[in-house]
Amino acid sequence: QGILREGLEDVKQFFKAHGSCRLPLSPSLLVKGIVPRDCSYFNSNAVPLKLSFQNVDPLGENIRVIFKCGDDLRQDMLTLQMIRIMNKIWVQEGLDMRMVIFRCFSTGRGRGMVEMIPNAETLRKIQVEHGVTGSFKDRPLADWLQKHNPEEDEYEKAVENFIYSCAGCCVATYVLGICDRHNDNIMLKTTGHMFHIDFGRFLGHAQMFGNIKRDRAPFVFTSDMAYVINGGDKPSSRFHDFVDLCCQAYNLIRKHTHLFLNLLGLMLSCGIPELSDLEDLKYVYDALRPQDSDADATTYFTRLIESSLGSVATKLNFFIHNLAQMKFTGSDARPALSFAPRTHTLKTSGRIRDVFLCRHERVFNPSKGYTYVVKVQRESPGEVTFVQRTFEEFQELHNKLRLLFPSSLLPSFPSRFVIGRSRGEAVAERRKEELNGYIWHLIHAAPEVAECDLIYTFFHPLPRDEKAAGINPTPKPADATWARSLGKVGGEVKLSISYKNNKLFIMVMHIRGLPPLQDGNDPDPYVKTYLLPDPQKTTKRKTKVARKTCNPTYNEMLVYDGIPRGDLEQRELRLSVLSEEGFWENILLGEVGIRLRDLDLAQEKMGWFALGSRGHGTL
Repeated sequence: QGILREGLEDVKQFFKAHGSCRLPLSPSLLVKGIVPRDCSYFNSNAVPLKLSFQNVDPLGENIRVIFKCGDDLRQDMLTLQMIRIMNKIWVQEGLDMRMVIFRCFSTGRGRGMVEMIPNAETLRKIQVEHGVTGSFKDRPLADWLQKHNPEEDEYEKAVENFIYSCAGCCVATYVLGICDRHNDNIMLKTTGHMFHIDFGRFLGHAQMFGNIKRDRAPFVFTSDMAYVINGGDKPSSRFHDFVDLCCQAYNLIRKHTHLFLNLLGLMLSCGIPELSDLEDLKYVYDALRPQDSDADATTYFTRLIESSLGSVATKLNFFIHNLAQMKFTGSDARPALSFAPRTHTLKTSGRIRDVFLCRHERVFNPSKGYTYVVKVQRESPGEVTFVQRTFEEFQELHNKLRLLFPSSLLPSFPSRFVIGRSRGEAVAERRKEELNGYIWHLIHAAPEVAECDLIYTFFHPLPRDEKAAGINPTPKPADATWARSLGKVGGEVKLSISYKNNKLFIMVMHIRGLPPLQDGNDPDPYVKTYLLPDPQKTTKRKTKVARKTCNPTYNEMLVYDGIPRGDLEQRELRLSVLSEEGFWENILLGEVGIRLRDLDLAQEKMGWFALGSRGHGTL
């Protein structure tokens, strides 16, 4: 910090002598001074500087940039240019992937400037709000977006932005082989846009731990990202949209394989170490698979998504990075509550006179459980507010307080563990009494505890509290999650059917809305097809089994070879969805019969087909 202050004095002298200058990042940016109090540095290896310049325009905000020394920013410029071209291709084809592409400019050998994107945070900072093991948890990203988008329509828009931008990032980082991906170089805007920074390694040149590649997954796509997309921990139809977006974006880039190979080929002689011979170009060729059909490429990229989502190595890499960064945490870094968008103090909120936990309520959104309603009285006459907090949020407050104060100053926190199979209502009632005692002792603790910012932030109303004020949520009946009479439609299957050179191609894409099993568990669904009539059952084809989901994704191609068109028109495609039951007989979840003569197979037919029960024929 001392070295930074000395260097900034030199910059101040420069502006005193010259008055103003244009930033190399963009000639349109005219600045007249440096703002030392807003300048700092990042903790990565090259220790980049975070600089804030005074705008010449009196109505303009300060201009914030990153200055890096020690990295060849030509590689970052080239990577961003390739991503910018990808984005242009997508937009020209009517597909806006909501990409965030920032400016980057190399000002000399191993140095340059990078634009800072406002209202954005690294995944590491978001995840460690839930503790150092936050990278292993599913909720941090969703909770952070909810915190910054409290209204339902705002949050839905942020999730939509997340789905599109995450899909674009998956495709771009895979095609360009961008490595050294950890949670400090992936960022998320409060509007839901995700983007990558720091492209020091690309074209598959991964960092190594001995003989082991640090980047083990094809690209970064983790369960906390899937949680945002699905709206929970179970696959939903929005995940189908995400997979379709990825595959569509991938296939659009594949059509321009020659463009990317030519542009990168022109840069072979420029002296970038990781782009120096034909092997580096071959990486992009292999990633784009120009020899594959669109259907084969769709299947291939779907398997990559599954592989990335199932990779424990990525989360472990994030966790190790969290540990490595802990030693850099400055003494001024104060713990904050993950569910509160801003910090509140005694001065800004008014002194709390008393708190009382009135009741507990059953909630169903974002997940089933209990919330506790706390009445907060302040010293201002008549100022009473009600806030709703979950047991987990009380526990987070206690854990953060323990980072600031010795245990001797804090009351003991109720145990989260419940012995035996107690009913949820009884546990909630018991916790209500225990939590009431806990918060009373907090408010009457030593002044440095009772008046600290964490407590005043915890008891300050959030947008969700204001929305719920005076409203008692009506509990939903326990059996309302799935009510269907026998014989009704039980879900839909998305198929792509085409016919070429005496071959019938059936792409099984997704299924949505399957019924749960009779025991209430999600099925293990797979798809089985026959071409009827088929007395010998020689036309049976099967997909892989998806595990524990009512909304599986397959993107698998089932092929029937040697079928003349005349014969095809006499056939019916019988598609069944079954749940694999191990030693027991597999359970039929639904089926559909499709008369092939009703389809115009001169062109690909894609759509959703309703699944019916056997007792009521096919739909």
